[in-house]
Amino acid sequence: MTHTIVGVHGIGNFRSGTQPPKAARILGEEWRTRLAGALDGAGADGPAPEVSMAYYADVLRQPGRQGAGGDLEDLDPSEIEFAYQWLGSFDLPVGVAAGRPTVGLRQAVDTIARMRLLGPPATRWFVALFCREAHAYLKNPDSPARAAVRARVTDALETTSARVVIAHSLGSVVAYEALWARPDLEVDLLVTLGSPLALPHAVLPRLWPAPLDGRGARPPGVARWVNLADPGDIVAIPPGGIGRTFEGVDIDEHTIIGTFDFHLAKNYLAHQRLGAILRDTL
Repeated sequence: MTHTIVGVHGIGNFRSGTQPPKAARILGEEWRTRLAGALDGAGADGPAPEVSMAYYADVLRQPGRQGAGGDLEDLDPSEIEFAYQWLGSFDLPVGVAAGRPTVGLRQAVDTIARMRLLGPPATRWFVALFCREAHAYLKNPDSPARAAVRARVTDALETTSARVVIAHSLGSVVAYEALWARPDLEVDLLVTLGSPLALPHAVLPRLWPAPLDGRGARPPGVARWVNLADPGDIVAIPPGGIGRTFEGVDIDEHTIIGTFDFHLAKNYLAHQRLGAILRDTL
């Protein structure tokens, strides 16, 4: 097996009081443990490869913001607008999300939670956290923070000479842009998990490089691109959107990852389908 995989985490991974290099090591070990289970379930031989984590949560942390980010009431107006752009992709009943911004937003989130058989409080927390972190990354295409986040990915690839990248959630957006920024970096396999890359209005139009006629493409240095998503994942929408929206996607597969915790990285990483894909590549 190849010695190293570069991992690119998603939202909710800031480790307060932990220096970024240590946070990267801890998260990399957590991912490796999950991947070991997936590979074992797929009948792979040998130990799981090391995971070099492109940790970037510290870069997106906004000094002076109160709380951990999981409260709709704490979102600023631009983050609320981002949330409406995201949630507008759902078929909400007429009249939902009207009125004062955060009141309407809470109503929209609770409606989606009921439609998807989710707990409203947990869904509100998740939506607030995703909107805060995704908007922090996407709001300015030329920001130093966005370039610094992408550099965490390319630095990890250069340091390890890894040829496989696994990116979850917002991390799939980061990895996509990082690999486009450095077409000289050759990657045998890019795996995106629970990806919002095809999310209309909120994410897709904000990508760099900008989609042409609403379509993106596999980064030029990537030989193979596989996307896995749970059909219940409220970030990975629209269903089948990655394959329809991006040229060069080899597999865009929707499979049940977790009955309830369908967006969690640990469930994607431990899934036997991912293990089979890695077994056949490493």
